[in-house]
Amino acid sequence: MPTATAAPRAIYCDTLLQELKTEMRQTALRRRAACDPVAVGQLLSEHVLRECPPEPGQVAALFWPMAGEVDIRPLLHALAARGQTVCLPVTTKRNNPLIFKQWTPEKPLLAGRFGTSHPDGPELMPGWLMVPLLAFDRDGHRLGYGAGYYDRTLAALPQAFTVGAAFAALEVPEVPAGPDDVALHAIATEHGVIRCRST
Repeated sequence: MPTATAAPRAIYCDTLLQELKTEMRQTALRRRAACDPVAVGQLLSEHVLRECPPEPGQVAALFWPMAGEVDIRPLLHALAARGQTVCLPVTTKRNNPLIFKQWTPEKPLLAGRFGTSHPDGPELMPGWLMVPLLAFDRDGHRLGYGAGYYDRTLAALPQAFTVGAAFAALEVPEVPAGPDDVALHAIATEHGVIRCRST
């Protein structure tokens, strides 16, 4: 069955775009506070493993969850147990893309910028990425924290398959997006995996 095509999207000036994103972030953080990261993370992990896992031999980039984010650690451990090569992002200086370092369950994590955590392993280039977000729509547009790290990273990895990790409650009709915002191929929630219309 063909994928539905994306509807025309609104075009915003830079100032209005940032105002709309700021307002949506505040709303998303309030909604997220009512969600259960552990319970949602377990269900989300099961859906991803069944519906859109990384291919065997593919390097998979995930993230170590910060407070309030979906707890995807069950997925990290399940992929490692399958023999998948897994890496986590390292937040670099502003205006740069992320880099990714290999993670294994026994590796200690180091404290990174903005409350992130990452291993001190070899640097890898992923072909499958799981991305955190604060809000999403069915065109695959995501609202992040505002620093643009993932948009720069995804633009530099155009061949990679990308999936957002989200609470279902964070879905919105349309995420305000500009020309530098990169859409995801899929969104995973506790209800299943959504294949996005614009990809």
